[in-house]
Amino acid sequence: MSERKLLFVFNPKSGMGLIKNHLLEIVDVMVKAGYEPTVYPTQARGDAIRKVREDGANYDRIVCSGGDGTLDEVVTGMREADLQMPLGYIPAGSTNDFARTLGIPSDMVKAAEIAVGEHVFPCDVGQFNDDTFVYIAGFGVFTEISYDTPQELKNILGHAAYILSAAKSLASIPSYLMQIEANGEVIQDRFVYGMITNSVSVAGFKGLTGKDVELDDGEFEVTLIKSPNNPIELNDIIAYLTGLVSETKMVYTFKSSHIKIRSRSSVTWTMDGENGGEHWSVEIKNHHKKLNILTKEEE
Repeated sequence: MSERKLLFVFNPKSGMGLIKNHLLEIVDVMVKAGYEPTVYPTQARGDAIRKVREDGANYDRIVCSGGDGTLDEVVTGMREADLQMPLGYIPAGSTNDFARTLGIPSDMVKAAEIAVGEHVFPCDVGQFNDDTFVYIAGFGVFTEISYDTPQELKNILGHAAYILSAAKSLASIPSYLMQIEANGEVIQDRFVYGMITNSVSVAGFKGLTGKDVELDDGEFEVTLIKSPNNPIELNDIIAYLTGLVSETKMVYTFKSSHIKIRSRSSVTWTMDGENGGEHWSVEIKNHHKKLNILTKEEE
């Protein structure tokens, strides 16, 4: 009986290069599970997209390791090549929001055992204009922090890096006049932050995306924060973000499978914590259960 073929794509720089301490163990797990692994360390940004798009069809399973950005690239490559095989994920970044949501452990060897298992969870995946995102597309002050924060600082401080960077930015918050269409309604307002998510955790913080979050319900959780006009409104926003209050007139929250957003100026977006470019108009769609990811079996 011939061995099944597995493509293992990993970012050697994620999480201070943590994977180098576990690479042999991870490969051993793959071989013991009956796979013949091809190991590919990414060489630059976008390399995982290219590798998966060009070679992914030659394999029975794809496993990736890195931060959320690496996962985003591999899923993008799979979508561009229309690949439907299961995807295993071994988290190695500084926050790993999506892995945390799925219950994938931070222990890389244990995550590898799940990645070569058979428990597949079909979850939703997002389309952002012509691009793909796994769990978040966002704009505004906090999203700019996620990729402006130096990787070294992320590695050393982890979640605290986001908090420190955010605190430095609150003095001068840029805002955007936007028109948002979703669920047959139109919202027009000035916003400092927005996120369209499919995760219970963002930048390491739980609870920001709302309650009753399901990764396979065909809908995103949408959070839009209005521009504060005075210190009282700013305090209302901070109280909401820190969980002191459950609602405020300064924040719109709702679920939707299809969102159109137009702005009066060019807006910088992020997707899964990576720079997603500047856009005047975006259309975001939920592709229901289009990502078959390996997760831990329910006990």
